[in-house]
Amino acid sequence: MIALGVLVSGGGTNLQAILDAIDHKALDARVCVVLSNVAGAKGLVRAEKAGVPTAVIDHRAFADRASFDAELVRVLREHGAEYVVLAGFMRLLTPALLDAFPMRVVNVHPALLPAFPGVDAQAQAVGYGVRVSGCTVHFVDAGTDTGPIVAQAVVPVLDGDDDASLRARILEKEHVLLPMVLQWCAEGRVQVESRPGERARVRVRGIAKTVVGAD
Repeated sequence: MIALGVLVSGGGTNLQAILDAIDHKALDARVCVVLSNVAGAKGLVRAEKAGVPTAVIDHRAFADRASFDAELVRVLREHGAEYVVLAGFMRLLTPALLDAFPMRVVNVHPALLPAFPGVDAQAQAVGYGVRVSGCTVHFVDAGTDTGPIVAQAVVPVLDGDDDASLRARILEKEHVLLPMVLQWCAEGRVQVESRPGERARVRVRGIAKTVVGAD
């Protein structure tokens, strides 16, 4: 079993997917704390309903991002977090947090990285007229959505899609993919391999398929 610290800024539907997977015995983990930079975020309500400790850490109260991240680290460690999960956390992370949990900060991004990093990935996909999009679960590094990819799920872009309709279908895949990857982590299957001069890559032992196709 692994201990997860989950960071949220909004509705927390991916947090709910994690909590549901734990309840259904599909994820051998516990959420030890949920932190938000936004007081009143619905993700905090979801956590409190599940009996998970929560805290609000307002980024505006800190002089810089590194100081804010250092406080996140302090609280995460206080609660025994082993992995940190970004579940709609709308803040860029600094080495203060990333170095505290090296290759143990997990993010889910609503695009098939490296395509469409950053914000509004669904609108970017629709705007470019791509025929497939999806979501990516990856470890977080110092870049913007550049960390090693663990798994992806593919979603078709349909005629008449706008960013809202595509967002909804991608989110359904996120709710499946993120708990699945976290279970691989709990089983010790996920290994990050790095060679000098090359990008870090992820190897998932015993898993034949890390790309989930479109239905």
